[in-house]
Amino acid sequence: METTLRGVGVSHGVAIGEVRHMGTAVLEPPAKQIPAEEAEREQGRARQAVEAVAADLIARGNLAGGEAQHVLEAQAMMAQDPELMADVERRIAVGSTAERGVYDAFAAYRALLANAGEYLAGRVADLDDVRNRIVARLLGVPMPGVPDSDEPYVLIARDLAPADTALLDPALVLGFVTEEGGPTSHSAILARALGVPAVVALPGAGELAEGTVIAVDGSTGEIFVEPSAEKRAEMESAAAARKAALSATSGPGATSDGHKVPLLANVGGPGDVPAAVEAGAEGVGLFRTEFLFLDDSKQAPSEEKQVAAYRAVLEAFPEGRVVVRVLDAGADKPLDFLTPADEPNPALGVRGLRSLLDHPDVLRTQLTALSKAAQGLPVHLEVMAPMVADRADAKAFADACREAGLQAKFGAMVEIPSAALRARSILREVEFLSLGTNDLAQYTFAADRQVGAVSRLQDPWQPALLDLVALSAEAARAEGKSCGVCGEAASDPLLACVLTGLGVTSLSMGAASIPYVRATLAKYTLAQCERAASAARAADSAEEARVAAQAVLSGE
Repeated sequence: METTLRGVGVSHGVAIGEVRHMGTAVLEPPAKQIPAEEAEREQGRARQAVEAVAADLIARGNLAGGEAQHVLEAQAMMAQDPELMADVERRIAVGSTAERGVYDAFAAYRALLANAGEYLAGRVADLDDVRNRIVARLLGVPMPGVPDSDEPYVLIARDLAPADTALLDPALVLGFVTEEGGPTSHSAILARALGVPAVVALPGAGELAEGTVIAVDGSTGEIFVEPSAEKRAEMESAAAARKAALSATSGPGATSDGHKVPLLANVGGPGDVPAAVEAGAEGVGLFRTEFLFLDDSKQAPSEEKQVAAYRAVLEAFPEGRVVVRVLDAGADKPLDFLTPADEPNPALGVRGLRSLLDHPDVLRTQLTALSKAAQGLPVHLEVMAPMVADRADAKAFADACREAGLQAKFGAMVEIPSAALRARSILREVEFLSLGTNDLAQYTFAADRQVGAVSRLQDPWQPALLDLVALSAEAARAEGKSCGVCGEAASDPLLACVLTGLGVTSLSMGAASIPYVRATLAKYTLAQCERAASAARAADSAEEARVAAQAVLSGE
């Protein structure tokens, strides 16, 4: 009998197939004591296993490329963390086996991460995966991972580690469903990059029996268990129509009556550029430069290294717009050379622009590198600061850009409610705004973006969040300046229409979402988008807002 479940849709598309579950995680190794004379040998085994796992993660990253490569390289750094390895060796020295020493040291580190801010708390699944891989190697058992199957299937897991998500074969894995995660988790981001339909934060997903046929709608978050023939036909027809619409629509983003809405790509570095170009991105709306800095948490990359990375992205979009976010570090992405280690609540502490203003040399080097990278190129370079709270922040950033001789537009990200409420004041100092809806939702609703239990408050359809978007867009229009969205909200085709109706002037998203958004925008006039936006803002919940907007656009 057909039943319907609902999670959070994070990657567009429809998948219909049999359930296959993720391989069982490594069991906890026994807590037995070893003689003192065996400690050195066990320490050697632990080091060898760590290096082997790190090498495997790096190799997987090289195969996957793009943003997945950055994620897997970060996992390899986790495995090789010197303090963590020192803790493993200390535990072995007092009698633990190599596998037990690894297990217990990672457990202690896990507890620290869980209380260290939203980004690091969200990396607990990554850490668990590293631990499982090391322990599996030490025990001589198969690595945890996706099931072996000759037939396509829908993958079910409590959570998916980046090492598994990055190398999913879309020919076999039709889609995936997880119990944990949220719209901005690594698994969600990588699923969108792969173009695999995905639903996260589905309670009880693990209870779906192996072999059960389910239909997954990665747009709505709906899961249909044992779907009827009629439901399957309906979903397959909708998927076919959507695919036909995608292939029929090309060129710049615009509504059906010609209102231009540039569609830009979010990238983490040069590896993400080919997919963005192939998808027809009109430029880059968010170049996340922190990936370059996370390669080595002990020191900033040299000016020369930064110039090379920035220029590779800028060269890919001649005459296009490339918006670079300067280093967004602190709290969720700590760097040893930059961020305090003893903040009681790092997510509300010294992060983003605050960190850079405390370390003006780091900001100056990055701005100088961007200036040199753009020399001689016809690209339209724009540079923005993360976590801007008020006009004083905006002025400090604009002054730093001018002092570095940067020939570019200077902008501010709206990620804090105060910035949306005082957007017009901020625009007296900078030339554009860009809304980071992931963090803006997190700070508006006090809801950690990585915690599945509060995912409803991370839903970008929340009317309060739409109100803040509208305030920012209205301020920009009043000042004759632009206001884009670069958070995950822009990747939802229906919501993209609502954002356009709110007055947003550009949308930036993962490359895989661009064709969906382009095709959907082309179906409606600007007036229809404006009416949908008004209906969504008049609602009292995210679900009501979504339904109201859909009703307006479908003419109901």
